[in-house]
Amino acid sequence: MSRPTLSSWKQAAGGLALASVIGLGCESPPVVPTADVRQNTRSARIDGSLVVQSRARGNAIVFLYDADRPPPPHGTGRPITFTVVPAAQLFGPALTSDTPGPFVAPFSFSLVPTGRYMLRGFIDADGCATDATEGCRRSDFNPWYGVTNEPNAGDVGGAAVDATGRPLTLEVVADADGQPQPVTGVAVSVSDTARVVRDRPTFQVVQGDGLLGGAPKQLRLQPLALHDGVVDQRPDGFAVSYVDADNDGVPDDANQDSNPDGFWPRVVVRKLAGDASNLVDENDLDRDGVPDDTGVDYAHADGTQDGQPDVVVLAARLLPDPLIAALTDENGNPRMEGAVVPELVVEVLPQALDARVSTNPVPLRELPRGRYAVVLIQPSGQTWRVPNELAPALASGLGLPALESQAFVLEVP
Repeated sequence: MSRPTLSSWKQAAGGLALASVIGLGCESPPVVPTADVRQNTRSARIDGSLVVQSRARGNAIVFLYDADRPPPPHGTGRPITFTVVPAAQLFGPALTSDTPGPFVAPFSFSLVPTGRYMLRGFIDADGCATDATEGCRRSDFNPWYGVTNEPNAGDVGGAAVDATGRPLTLEVVADADGQPQPVTGVAVSVSDTARVVRDRPTFQVVQGDGLLGGAPKQLRLQPLALHDGVVDQRPDGFAVSYVDADNDGVPDDANQDSNPDGFWPRVVVRKLAGDASNLVDENDLDRDGVPDDTGVDYAHADGTQDGQPDVVVLAARLLPDPLIAALTDENGNPRMEGAVVPELVVEVLPQALDARVSTNPVPLRELPRGRYAVVLIQPSGQTWRVPNELAPALASGLGLPALESQAFVLEVP
């Protein structure tokens, strides 16, 4: 390959200069949008202040959610994105003390398209920072793994809320030219009144095989303590309680049949994607908790299809009798404060539902074949599911402890 000569460089420079001179005498060329959707995306930002009143110390994590796909316990949505406010920036000179504040620091989300959003957050408490005793728990949030991406006992929760304390819905709207407008001045409040009192509901299936046929299947679950490497969960049992959505102090009974409508934790049995090597939910390949634009659409019980990818779950419940016994006091009254039990029995029915609209699941005509995950959801919003990244086939490559019990999967052959 020959090297360019000095004369060739001069010719190129002269051509560039000539083109520049010609360009100065012309109007700017028109800019035409391409067919690439990514280049045509317009976005805005959401920013504001994190306000913390807590004695806990640690990094603050703020999550952005689609308001139509809220996180547990109200939905199954996952964060669209998150941002971290470092503890040193948030607490400043008070980082090594336990003064309650308040402390204020800015946060911001960029590249936010038009839509409706919610903000949640928490302090990933470093219990060893102010009390370095044996058994203290350090900050352990890691967003990249399902087994490390939620709050534990001792962390402190918060959210953007309205004057009544309800989650605030933020809307990014476009102006007359179609440009999304920023939402600014949002306050995310974090307070010790929202301190997380329990660890996640980690469990193992100790009875019941992984095949679901034409009859109901019972799975017996027991708590699983995990204190190995980056995973630190120390459950003392399952925290159970009656559902009381209207907060009237009695178990919900919408149909007035004298039987409680449900219990916490909730159980969800969700269909996984077809690839046996991953943990991704079917029709949610980007793992954002929102059904993909394209995917599998199963026939409903009446033979119709809605043309949208389905969120397939199996009908499942906690067996009520042992829970009612634990949640009834010596006078026969309900223990609305809840109780702790050593095990749960989950009954899975051979009935599939499309839960794309979670408040109105639609029965499917057939039971879709494939693998299903078992998920427990606490009223705090904390969850645990199997299978997860602690399955031996995955754990070794991720630097996580390997546990065969965490590879459990329910399969419809």
